[in-house]
This record gives sequence, structure tokens and C-alpha cells, in this order.
Amino acid sequence: MTRKDVKKREAVCLWRKSAKYAMLRRVGLVMTMITLRNPRYPDQQPVDIEALADTGAVHMCIPQHVAIQLRLDQYDHKEVTIADGSKRLVPYVGPIEIRFKNRVGFGGALVMGDQVLLGAIAMEDMDLVVSPKDRKIEVNPASPNIACSTVKGTWNSV
Repeated sequence: MTRKDVKKREAVCLWRKSAKYAMLRRVGLVMTMITLRNPRYPDQQPVDIEALADTGAVHMCIPQHVAIQLRLDQYDHKEVTIADGSKRLVPYVGPIEIRFKNRVGFGGALVMGDQVLLGAIAMEDMDLVVSPKDRKIEVNPASPNIACSTVKGTWNSV
């Protein structure tokens, strides 16, 4: 084994001991880059940020510092039940524009936690799919050019 091979093996071992590697090895965690913006302030810089995509979460969640940076208005409070079963009252802010590749969605966000969480409502709105094998969020390959939604009802009533 050459010295170069030994260095490579050492680097791989160090990487495997790192916290980031451990997080990526957990089943089900999918991280993606999204852009957030407040549509009320079009001249304001958008925020490019890494988000945890969670199909088991309904709402988008953002940390307090992101809400402040985007100058989002608080519209309400929502009672949320967190993983340990306890309930908390958290601010609900908006409007927030969410962009991923060629998709855009609008909505509100719960202000809680220390990272951005992309929930099912936003992913459905933008017609995004999770690829568990690749641990990636992608635009729905069945509709690559425009987001599609299913609407129940009669066309005449619209």
C-alpha cells in the first residue's frame, strides 16, 4: 500500500467519524437547497438556505432569525404537537415565497426550531418528489415543466 493510499484511507475514516456523515447515514433525512423571499419586499435579497425535506411534516418551519431576515409578518399562532407529545404555541408568519429549481410556491411558515423544514404542503404545492434512494428532492418527472395539482370538483363550478 502506497503512502497516498494510506492518506486516502485515513481521510475516509475521519469522514466516517464526522457528525455530518453520521447525519447523512440516517434513514429518511433529505436535505435540499431552496430560496426563500418575502413577496411584499421585491427589492429585498432572497435567502438561499439548506432545508430538511420532511414529507411527514405538514407545515414549513423556519427559525426566528430567518423570519426576521425576511421581515415576515406574524398573522397568528398555531398550537403544535412536537415529537415528545408536548404542545406549544408558535408564531405563524408570511407571506413567504419558496423556490426550488423551476418551481415556486407561496404560503406561511411556523417559527420554530433551528433549521428550515420543508413540509408536505410546500412540496405538494410545487409538485416535488422525494427520491429516497438518492436522498434528493426533485421536480416531479411526470411534469418537469410546470407544477401539476389534482383538484376534485366540477370544472363548471370554478
